[in-house]
Parts: sequence; C-alpha cells; structure tokens
Amino acid sequence: MLLKFVSPLKRVVNMFRYNVSDNRRSSYSQSGEDLIIEHIFVTLGMDRITYLDLGANHPTRFSNTYLFYRNGGSGVCVEPDPTLQPLFRRWRSRDILLTCGVGVEEEEADFYIMTTNTLNTFSRDEAERTQGYGRQRIEKVIRLPLKPVNVILRQHFKECPNLVSLDIEGMDFQILKSLDLDIWRPTVFCIETLTYTEDKTERKLNEIIDYMQGKDYLVYGDTYINTIFVNRDTWRRRK
Repeated sequence: MLLKFVSPLKRVVNMFRYNVSDNRRSSYSQSGEDLIIEHIFVTLGMDRITYLDLGANHPTRFSNTYLFYRNGGSGVCVEPDPTLQPLFRRWRSRDILLTCGVGVEEEEADFYIMTTNTLNTFSRDEAERTQGYGRQRIEKVIRLPLKPVNVILRQHFKECPNLVSLDIEGMDFQILKSLDLDIWRPTVFCIETLTYTEDKTERKLNEIIDYMQGKDYLVYGDTYINTIFVNRDTWRRRK
C-alpha cells in the first residue's frame, strides 16, 4: 500500500485553514460591536433580540442592529434622513422605521445634512464644528419632528427592548439622560463615546461612561468609538 506523505508544514496550513473557516463571523458594525453584543446575549441565553436603534443611518452598513435582524430579531430604527427610507424598506421590512429625530421635547428642529451622511445631526454647533475642518459641508437643512425616547418606547414596545444603540452625533448624552432607566432597563446599550474630529484631537466621552456606571450598568467592552454596557443585575444572574 502506497502512503501519501503530507509534510508537517502542509498539515499546519490545512489546520489553520480549517480553524479560520470554522470560526469566521460577519460583522456589520463599524468596529465589530455587534459580535461582542451577540456574545453577551448568547452567554445570557437570549435570542430573537429586540432593539431600539437611535440614529440608525444605513440599514446594513455600520449597523449595530442588522446582525440581530438577520438572526430573526426586530425593532424600531430611528433615522431622520428621508433618503434612506427606500433602503430600510428593502433590507429591514420587519422593522419599524421612524423618520424623525430624538429630542427631550416633542417639537420640530433643524436637521443638518452633511457631505457624509453618517455625520448628519440636529446640533447646529456640531454641524458647524464638523464643517470647520474643511472636508465636510452642510449640504442642506430640513425641518423635522423630534420625539422623546420615552414616548418612542411607550408607543412601540410592549416590553423593554433588549438592546439600545445610540449614535446621534453630539446629542447622545442629552438623550441618554432623558431616558427613564427606572422604567426601561435594556440589557445592553451600545453608545458612541468618542467625539468626531479630523485633527486627531478626539475626546473620549467619559461623562457618558460615568453616568451609565452610576445607573448600574457595567462596561463590558469598548472599541474606542463605542462603549458596550450591560445591565449589572442581569449579568450577575447569568447561568
């Protein structure tokens, strides 16, 4: 019987190929946040995740919630840019899309559409600061309604969503503080905690981290751009 010789180097290469293909996962977030969050939910024995995505932007690209949609979950996406509506209808048909902003009061406000739509904002100061770097412009300003986050939760959720993703360019802390965490206690938050700059002077928003820890949420992970928080009590009770 003729034995086929396989070199030790080829065995190692074949083993590496097998391991890579076996463990490879797709992420839709900017820095892999959705995979970290998915691991949290798996550890907690949770599936069919519900979510509230505040400042969703594109339905799939740089999305912290699309992975959970693909896995059978659903929720509410708040994205004020009206040009993104057709993409949500195509890719997120089970989700509720609210084409409005998030505010502390129910009112109307100017929405600043930037050259890069991930930087769109309801904050005039943020829009002008971003434009001041020279690469971005305020392309258009439109008037849109604002809804308080607690109103959105009451109107669209019978139970608290498992995940809240928050990225609303310069207004994250203001909206976060308006959310009634005595009533609504999501298991996981993914919050942008880094300021946008183009001159390498970005600042970590430690006030958000301190606030969440004070509300009994632990920091599970941080990708520099976003911080992932888990309800401390829920995490303690994991099996």
